[in-house]
Amino acid sequence: MNEKALKTLEYNKIIDKLSALAGTGYGKDLCSRLQPITDLDKIKQLQSQTTDALSRILRKGSVSFNGIHDIRPSIMRLKIGSSLGALELLHISSDLDATLRLKAYGGYTGKEGEEQTEDSLTEYFAGLEPLTPLNNEIKRCIISEEEIADDASPALKNVRRSMKNTNDRIHSDLSSILNSSRTMLQENIITMRNGRYCLPVRAEFKNQFQGMVHDQSSTGSTLFIEPMAIVRLNNELKELSIKEQEEIEKVLAELSNLAAEHAESLEYDFYTLTELDFIFARALLSKQMKGSEPRFNKSGIIHIKKGRHPLIDPKNVVPIDIMTGRDFSMLIITGPNTGGKTVTLKTVGLLTLMGQAGLHIPAFDNSELAVFEEVYADIGDEQSIEQSLSTFSSHMTNIVSILEKADSRSLVLFDELGAGTDPTEGAALAMSILSSLHKRKIRTLATTHYSELKVYALSTEGVMNASCEFDVETLRPTYRLLIGIPGKSNAFAISSKLGLPDYIIEDAKERIGKQDRSFEDLISDLEESRITIEKEQEEITRYKEEIEKLKKNLAKKNETLDTNRDRILKEAKEEAAKVLQEAKAFADESIKKYNKWLLEGGNIKDMESERNSLREKISNSDTSLQKPKKQGKKVASKDLRIGDTVHVISLGLKGTVSTLPNAKGDLFVQMGILRSQVNIKDLELVDEEVIKAPNFNKTQSGKIKMSKSASIHPDINLIGKTVSEAIAELDKYLDDAYLAHLPQVTVIHGRGTGALKNAVHAHLKKLKYVKSYRVGGFGEGDHGVTIVEFK
Repeated sequence: MNEKALKTLEYNKIIDKLSALAGTGYGKDLCSRLQPITDLDKIKQLQSQTTDALSRILRKGSVSFNGIHDIRPSIMRLKIGSSLGALELLHISSDLDATLRLKAYGGYTGKEGEEQTEDSLTEYFAGLEPLTPLNNEIKRCIISEEEIADDASPALKNVRRSMKNTNDRIHSDLSSILNSSRTMLQENIITMRNGRYCLPVRAEFKNQFQGMVHDQSSTGSTLFIEPMAIVRLNNELKELSIKEQEEIEKVLAELSNLAAEHAESLEYDFYTLTELDFIFARALLSKQMKGSEPRFNKSGIIHIKKGRHPLIDPKNVVPIDIMTGRDFSMLIITGPNTGGKTVTLKTVGLLTLMGQAGLHIPAFDNSELAVFEEVYADIGDEQSIEQSLSTFSSHMTNIVSILEKADSRSLVLFDELGAGTDPTEGAALAMSILSSLHKRKIRTLATTHYSELKVYALSTEGVMNASCEFDVETLRPTYRLLIGIPGKSNAFAISSKLGLPDYIIEDAKERIGKQDRSFEDLISDLEESRITIEKEQEEITRYKEEIEKLKKNLAKKNETLDTNRDRILKEAKEEAAKVLQEAKAFADESIKKYNKWLLEGGNIKDMESERNSLREKISNSDTSLQKPKKQGKKVASKDLRIGDTVHVISLGLKGTVSTLPNAKGDLFVQMGILRSQVNIKDLELVDEEVIKAPNFNKTQSGKIKMSKSASIHPDINLIGKTVSEAIAELDKYLDDAYLAHLPQVTVIHGRGTGALKNAVHAHLKKLKYVKSYRVGGFGEGDHGVTIVEFK
């Protein structure tokens, strides 16, 4: 790719952003050398790597490439048998630490049964060799660049032990000399000169103090003398120091030999780490720009969806849709200055270069780019977007070069083609240049002010007009690219808005040709029609979305209704069949027994015996036909009687009237164990079906006949009664309720001391026709009632 286009389109600024995101020196170097390529397979490979790295970052977070050193010189020394210094070995250890960290981040540890998601980076992570034994050995032996561990080797440990013992003896002897010769010493300290222990002796006592002079102070008043008593020990310490250095060299040599055995792996790890650094830098740039992977073709088709120029502040950049190369190969963009024409050209060119370099582009998913052998750009004076245009001659020099080199595999970008000279000649020249490129099937995007080029695009097959929208009311560009519509210069409209007198504007209109005025009027009409159609289209789209939403909701409701209807009908039929079968069996059994009893002339005692026998055969089913709940009637004071059943609306409970309403309409209602004052307006009359219990009488002829029925309520209130009174009344009530075929009843005994409740429960245990009983739940009376269920 030619350097002029890379500079004009500011590709180098993207590379600077990329390099700043790399964590290693060699990784930054790879970033700085990244160039657009033309091999489609290689481009797709680079794009896949960027996409997979971005996916890993979004799933696992960013990975650090810190601590990676360029160990290539050290590896070269290892290959020729040289020993490495402590710092070089520590750099190798640091790289191995990074290798282990990257291996873990890659999700591949080699454990049996471990699942791994394959992508284009799997091979990189799998090939990393942390060389843990080598790394651990380096860390064991080397503490820092200046310090080797005592345990690095047994010999080094012994030497350092001997050095410590010698040091201790020297200090002991020096301390004795220091204490006995205080008057001869300048200071009571032990110091070192030239690697040997000395004492600071006053110059006047130098002949009285036996030893070797190693140094003196700047004034000459102090001599640093090594006492003769420790000369031998100092010599011994010096020899041990030399031995220590020899042992350190041996340790470093052994570590170097060990590292040399893995030189190839170390080199592979380094290049893999830096390559991953390069790949993840591309992914981080994509994340920073909110980029996406584009699709590529070799057909010259460009379709950028909501593309954003990556060097413009994200808060200010306006996304644009650009399409060319499918139905037309040349796009001529018109419109007023500062309308975004140059930005559009630079966006297309720069995104093309980025895509062919393996970088994601700041655009929506599934944007499409073509692979070009070359990109040529004549934009400004090779300056940034904000700079002014160059002269006609510099433009033409660049254009001549482009016409010589461009072919059908090139993308050509012209900004203000033909500007800087006589408008008539400039328009004719621009038209000829574009015509030449079009005949050679070269993909071209050009911006212009010339109306002649708008007409050329309208009249030439394969050439399309486009315009950058401009809001005349606000005098601001919208930066929207409208393909298929030529732009209007809006010079008159802008001048009028800025306050230029109308008579000057009218005079100017008269000075332009009739054909030009007609063309500009046509463009104005097209613009108005476009705006109207866009608004109507938006409204139609909104209506369609609302209708579609309503259709989905309606279909969902109908589906739910159909499902519920089928389920309810099925359950109702099953329930009805079951109830009818049980009723038939019960009726048959009852008729059979009573007929036999009547024919035999049985008495009450016989009937009771038969009733007990019949009771054992009654079905245990809980299912019963429920009549629809009747709507309660509003009650008036004159219609209300003590004992009437009413429904308390606000509480949602049923109760019995205890007192008649007063003048305000207030009265007491007994609801289970709850007795509450309510207003008559909060009541509804309940028309309850009274269950009749048969009452049998024996006639003079010995025959039994049915007589009047006794009313049975579904509950009995025992509050206020003694245990003996309550049990007697309860026993009779339960017999009548059972005979009346009530499935269950409620016994109201209150909380109190619990004596009445215990007596009721003890009595219920003795009754064979009681299936079960339980304390009331929430809303039933809680512990103040007992719910009794019959067999």
